[in-house]
Amino acid sequence: MNYISLGKSNIQISEVSFGTMSLKGAKSHDKGLVRKAFDSGINYFDTADLYDKGENEKLIGEALKEIRSKVVIGTKVGNQLRADGSGWDWNPRKSYILSAVDESLRRLQTDYIDYYQLHGGTLEDPMDETIEAFERLKEQGKIREYGISSIRPNVIREYVKRSNIAGVMMQYSLLDRRPEEACFDLLQQAGIPVLVRGGYAKGILLDKAPQSFLSWSVKEVEQMMEGLKELVPALDIRRSWVLHFALAHPAVGSVVSGIRTPDQLAETLEAYMKEIPQENWYQDLNQTFPAKTYQDHR
Repeated sequence: MNYISLGKSNIQISEVSFGTMSLKGAKSHDKGLVRKAFDSGINYFDTADLYDKGENEKLIGEALKEIRSKVVIGTKVGNQLRADGSGWDWNPRKSYILSAVDESLRRLQTDYIDYYQLHGGTLEDPMDETIEAFERLKEQGKIREYGISSIRPNVIREYVKRSNIAGVMMQYSLLDRRPEEACFDLLQQAGIPVLVRGGYAKGILLDKAPQSFLSWSVKEVEQMMEGLKELVPALDIRRSWVLHFALAHPAVGSVVSGIRTPDQLAETLEAYMKEIPQENWYQDLNQTFPAKTYQDHR
């Protein structure tokens, strides 16, 4: 497993990391899976206070408490659960972030969060106030670094200009190549790594039935998938190509894979370790999956 620096910090995270949102099985099963991932070289585990109404953070805290100093924990803030349980509201206010972090720390059974992310963001947010909150938390030692989870180029640009974010989590895959046009060069020049989510496009790029995706119609997705399967008929090789496509861009630091079962963990690690034998594989994928641009939030 290779590791990259989170921004300009000394935090090193694995190129393949563990997205924990899908963990909803028995606690013993899920905790064992998390520990098995660590034993396999994965050291970054990504959760959020919103996932399972905080229960996901509790699970990750329990699973990692015995090896806390050896792992990197990332969680997110900004979606405030309503007291009546009917949903959540967006809240990027400084006062909320400064109070929400303590609840995440309690659930995670730790006294610091390695990487604290704003879970969204708009241009209408009190952005300077939000940044002040993260900077204060760094000063207090409650977090080591902070970043944002966003697909909005206009929001990302503002945070690059105004803050000291150490990373940006964003959707990126063969079916969603928009970040290449609007964000990747900017982030690469700023030394801010991208943490990719949705690298398998909801499983469509593997073995799920084609469906409409973003502005691609079902027919367009079917045609692209036929082209991909002609290039790589075997599912295990296809999984490797899809994963390495995301990792190949120099702006990308890690692919956060949603892992739910031991088989998925094994398949992800196998895909990462597998060598790509064909010289022009990246160019072939470029031709099979055309890039699109962001229409909104520019």
